[in-house]
Amino acid sequence: MQNKQFEKALVLYDEDTPDRWHHIAKEVGDKSVEEVKRHYAILLEDVSRIESGHVPIPKYKVSQNMHG
Repeated sequence: MQNKQFEKALVLYDEDTPDRWHHIAKEVGDKSVEEVKRHYAILLEDVSRIESGHVPIPKYKVSQNMHG
């Protein structure tokens, strides 16, 4: 499952959306509602691990050419 596509769908269909998971599953393609819910649970787990300091936040190289 593409995370970017999944994240966009989460924003598009927030917690107040009726049948939220059904819409998100349709948005990301050929995934079932259960697969989408599982993916969301894993994503939440990852975020909480990062926030609690168990997983280091990746350090990204900053390009020297960003000043344009």
